[in-house]
Amino acid sequence: MTQVDKDKLELAALETRVDELIKTIEGLANENVALRNQQASLTAERATLIEKTEQARTRVEAMIARLKAMETRS
Repeated sequence: MTQVDKDKLELAALETRVDELIKTIEGLANENVALRNQQASLTAERATLIEKTEQARTRVEAMIARLKAMETRS
C-alpha cells in the first residue's frame, strides 16, 4: 500500500469521524432545545401551581376567620 493510499484511508476515516461528530452535535442541540422548552413549560406550570396554592391558602384563612367569628358570637 502506497503512502497516497494510506493518506486517503486516513482522510476517509477522519471524514467519517467528523460526520459522526456533526451528527452528535446536531442531536445534542436538538435535545438542548427540547430541554429548554420543557424547562419553560415546567416553570410556567410551577408558577400556576404557586398561584393556586396562594388562592387556596387565602380561602382557608378566610374560612378559619369566619369560623372563629361565629364561635365567639355563640
